Amino acid sequence: MTTDVLSQLKLNTDLARRVITLFIRKEITRVGFKRAVLGLSGGLDSALVAYLTAEALGPENVLAIRMPYRTSSPESLEHAQLVIDALGVRHDTVDITPMVEPLFERFPDMDASRRGNVMARQRMIILFDQSAAWNALVVGTSNKTETLLGYTTIYGDNAAAIQPIADLYKAQVRQLARAVGVPEAIVNKAPSADLWPGQTDEGELGYTYDQADQVLYLLVDRHYTLDDAVEAGFPRDLVERVWRTVQRNQFKRELPVVAKLSRRTIGHDFLYLRDWGT
Repeated sequence: MTTDVLSQLKLNTDLARRVITLFIRKEITRVGFKRAVLGLSGGLDSALVAYLTAEALGPENVLAIRMPYRTSSPESLEHAQLVIDALGVRHDTVDITPMVEPLFERFPDMDASRRGNVMARQRMIILFDQSAAWNALVVGTSNKTETLLGYTTIYGDNAAAIQPIADLYKAQVRQLARAVGVPEAIVNKAPSADLWPGQTDEGELGYTYDQADQVLYLLVDRHYTLDDAVEAGFPRDLVERVWRTVQRNQFKRELPVVAKLSRRTIGHDFLYLRDWGT
């Protein structure tokens, strides 16, 4: 019988809300900024981050940007508008179609994955450009599940100055989203990067977020072995597949590796030195 792991992921939403809003405010202001820019896709993760960032900084200090491609779902734009209307944040809509199509035409053999990566990186170009124009920091919208699985594009959707919800599993994102008032139409929709018509996250992954959340929680947070997770009732092929994905995509969770020629290279040592100057 499968262990009920989802109940162990129950979140103290009041505490999580306070911690994350404080984190956003502190991390942005301590480096001399007071504004934030984020991509608003119409999905759950970006909606929650928009709510938390507006609460942390004030809606007048948040710029939410919708960045559709020509095949993007109209529903995504509508759901993003629900968030904009509810929060009163500053907003803009930038169509990425004329920006990415020349590259698609240059490389007509691009498969859907490559095209999706191009779109994700183009969107981040826009966000970082607008962060410079608006004297703001880019706030990321990645959750813990997709971060661990590497279900993200390097220098695309995983590029940001701060990541407020990257320690929340997808099930916990849903809990907190409901607590802060994200519209149910967004909370209940099938997760999708909206990179091509009919695309869903779970369809690409081959398992549901609930399954991934439970297996990842056991392996990562509870330090279960693969055999322990199987003994808890999860299919071995699922457990092994999830863990292989985590291991294979470890490089996406790290800074680029630096060849060490001196005793002081940039990286963790450099971050340590930074504290000495404050």
